[in-house]
Amino acid sequence: MASLTLRNIHKSFGNTAVLSGVDLDVTDGEFVVIVGPSGCGKSTLLRTIAGLEDIDEGKIKIGETDVSMLPPSERGIAMVFQSYALYPHMTVYENMSFGMKIAGAPAGKIDQAVRAAADTLGLTALLQRKPKELSGGQRQRTAIGRATVRRPKIFLFDEPLSNLDASLRVKMRHEIARLHDMLETTIIYVTHDQVEAMTLADRIVVLRDGFVEQTGSPNELYNYPANRFVAGFIGSPAMNFLVGSVAESLPDKTIVRLESGTTIQVNARAGELSPDSPVTLGIRPEHVATGGDHNLVETEVKFVEPLGSHSYVYLETPDADEPLIFRASGDFRGAKGDKLTVGISADHCHLFGTDGRELRQKPSDNITTSQGDHL
Repeated sequence: MASLTLRNIHKSFGNTAVLSGVDLDVTDGEFVVIVGPSGCGKSTLLRTIAGLEDIDEGKIKIGETDVSMLPPSERGIAMVFQSYALYPHMTVYENMSFGMKIAGAPAGKIDQAVRAAADTLGLTALLQRKPKELSGGQRQRTAIGRATVRRPKIFLFDEPLSNLDASLRVKMRHEIARLHDMLETTIIYVTHDQVEAMTLADRIVVLRDGFVEQTGSPNELYNYPANRFVAGFIGSPAMNFLVGSVAESLPDKTIVRLESGTTIQVNARAGELSPDSPVTLGIRPEHVATGGDHNLVETEVKFVEPLGSHSYVYLETPDADEPLIFRASGDFRGAKGDKLTVGISADHCHLFGTDGRELRQKPSDNITTSQGDHL
């Protein structure tokens, strides 16, 4: 096990900058998940840590060792790829033992390590099968087992579950979480799946255009996003955004006037904003509800998405460019075209300035925000 330190990591392909001064500290044994939109640099960042891509500038340390210029084989890492990358002509046992065999480990030590990993991952009965005889989940477990037997200092996972169906993804998430608990090892995990990020991570890193927008625990990023981008990216469905301006700024609350003229009370101070300053109000779907006697918005039902235990209702309002979404009960009976008055929770509103930054005072100093002023 080991910590990981990234300082001022830059990487370009030709004239295209992919990573632009990334800083990150990962503690020994921590499970860090990197998320971001396609093309943001998350897989490139993982490959630079592994040594599969050379960095243009910066420093990578694993533990106390500067590995920036070391080849992958000398960094003490193991990587699990999206495509499994198994040797098709080898059995599960041979695939799992290959790295140790190349490294010259004794046969007895190899056998002990492979069988221990196979037992942990439920692969003992499959050791003599070849990849073509395995299901997607079994192939992925074999790839994880191959990484495990090497006892690396750091595990790197590059979207390892994206090729699996929904039920297998759930099962493999549990397997990876269990493996982390058992091995107590450092894991850096790249994914585009928010459920994976929210359920697996000790800490999430949000990347955009090669910059770190924010790092923090899943709850910190969900409840206290540093800017509108993070607020809209973390959460499914995404946060709702309503356009307005400051009607009144008080010590303990802010009154926002939406474009329709509706006023919304936000139970938070939004800095030294003068009246008529433009702002964007953000609210999560679960903090919108029918009924109430204040913070009411008139809408029209456009679409209902029933999901059994609950429904997501998509509403049209002149105050938002995109449909306003609220989470209703599973027995919601509204239909397209219905007029619906919804209330917005004053305690759960977010406010964003014209530069996209969150304006509310945050209760914690443990949340790391953007590394660059590029919003």
